[in-house]
Amino acid sequence: MPESPYTVSDVMTQTVVAVGSEAPFKEIVELLDQWKVSAVPVLAGEGRVVGVVSEADLLPKEEFRDTEEGGLAERVKASALTAGELMSTPAVTVHAYASIAEAARIMARRHVKQLPVVDEVGMLQGVVSRSDLLKVFLRPDAEIAEEIRHSVLNRLPVTTALTVEVREGVVTLGGPLPERGLVPVLARAVRAVEGVVDVQLDLTHR
Repeated sequence: MPESPYTVSDVMTQTVVAVGSEAPFKEIVELLDQWKVSAVPVLAGEGRVVGVVSEADLLPKEEFRDTEEGGLAERVKASALTAGELMSTPAVTVHAYASIAEAARIMARRHVKQLPVVDEVGMLQGVVSRSDLLKVFLRPDAEIAEEIRHSVLNRLPVTTALTVEVREGVVTLGGPLPERGLVPVLARAVRAVEGVVDVQLDLTHR
């Protein structure tokens, strides 16, 4: 397992269902249902991502079935028949080397449930979803504790032995610190370890 920070490449799904711009409405719905995904990338040429069709892009077809209400954008979506007409473009994407935290911020800021993973020229490499980002919290407690001892405590100016206990992802640090000013530095470093749910400090100071 890699040490923190994890990147998108560590958790992304490489087998991706995607469509071309001419894919019909019903085929897209069938693919979402078959693969249990909430969106599909739309590809052009040899695999360049040009857009994404999500459930939100498909719903206007049902939402405005029996009414003339809604704005122009909604009415256009409701009358769309192909992926090229339905897709949101430009696609919101992420690179494989991006951190898990960066991907999570993009999803939250852009209100999407998954992101196509692309290379430097926009070619599809995989897809990462919200559930993929949460995989870091499946790390065993012992693995988290070992990383904290090896990659955090050994790299901080902590000259005294600290105890590390991890239970259900919650880290408890105990023991003496040479100076109080190290507390926020230590806490921040531990929280940056992937899989940490919370940090509790039981420290003494000289």
